[in-house]
Amino acid sequence: MLPSDIPTHEDLLELTEYRGEGSVSIAIPASSAPNESEALRLELRAAVSQAAKELEQLGLDKSQIAKILDPAKQLESDPEFWRAQSRSLVILASPDRFRTFRLANRLGQHVAVGDRFDVGALLRATTFPNCGFVLGLSRGEVTLFEVLADAKPRQLPIEGLPDDLPSVLEHATTGGRFDRQRAQGTTGDRIGHERFARIVQEQVIPILRESGAPLILAATGDFDTAYRAVNEYQGLLEQRIGAHPGSLAAGELDAKARGILDDHYRGEINSWREEFGTKRSNGHATTSINEVAKAASQGAIAELYFDMDSTLEGELDEHGKLTRADVPGPHTYAIVDEVAARALKHGAKVRAVRRGDLVDGAEVAATLRYPLEATA
Repeated sequence: MLPSDIPTHEDLLELTEYRGEGSVSIAIPASSAPNESEALRLELRAAVSQAAKELEQLGLDKSQIAKILDPAKQLESDPEFWRAQSRSLVILASPDRFRTFRLANRLGQHVAVGDRFDVGALLRATTFPNCGFVLGLSRGEVTLFEVLADAKPRQLPIEGLPDDLPSVLEHATTGGRFDRQRAQGTTGDRIGHERFARIVQEQVIPILRESGAPLILAATGDFDTAYRAVNEYQGLLEQRIGAHPGSLAAGELDAKARGILDDHYRGEINSWREEFGTKRSNGHATTSINEVAKAASQGAIAELYFDMDSTLEGELDEHGKLTRADVPGPHTYAIVDEVAARALKHGAKVRAVRRGDLVDGAEVAATLRYPLEATA
């Protein structure tokens, strides 16, 4: 699995609430490939240089700028840091903070300077369903692939599987002891396959739970049935790749997995849209950015879906009153990200989606804990 530093809920709350003049947010694409490290260092250098110019425009002197940006500059000469990268790097720096996050989704270069961190990329990394896993089960081989939104599937090592794993299919349980003779009939087959599945699950479930992403089984009937019988992972999808995993070429596995993930995502969106329509009819949902901003500030949002590519800039006061900005400035920020951060602070479920998946072509859609009249 690609290395990543997915921020915790507590991380997001702390970073979104932080306020301090001279807060710098940098996002650049990244890679652990040795032949790309020099280009990435140059990209970081350019981003740091841009941040320095913007800090100077805010009125900070050279010593203040150095205190903020020197930790980022030092990363350029740290070879170990660049060997363990993912697909994007986010750096947050201020006079008293310095954090780095490796993200598995691909980001373009972005630099923001102001009185708060731009945590939009982190919000998207934690709330956009952009990946999944495929677990291949057969007598001869067990495989685990990670499927990312913008990269080829990667096979992940499964540590701890016994070398003689297939032999458990030849054992049956009799009187609490293992019998070396193959169990006869359907019951014996089921017991052996379920024992096989439990051993596999014990090794893969820590990887799955770390991500929380959907899991797809690539298995024929007996192995599929057995794994589902013992499954303890909530993200296991009903739809499967019903073929012997060894018979699938990499491209075919990728295409089938993405089709299943797309169906799963589409099903979730459709269910949510139906629920949203019902709640809006009785005043418990809205797509108005002004209403959503106020509701987020007052803790009235139960669930928020937001456009992951929104470019709306401006400011929100403590009550959620929105002031739009024609162009970004040192005291403006991404409004939709700020709304999402406030909703998250009050315990709302927050999810980044594509604009086309929202309702009415809006940038936000929220279901409410109580009717809009009560948020005025």
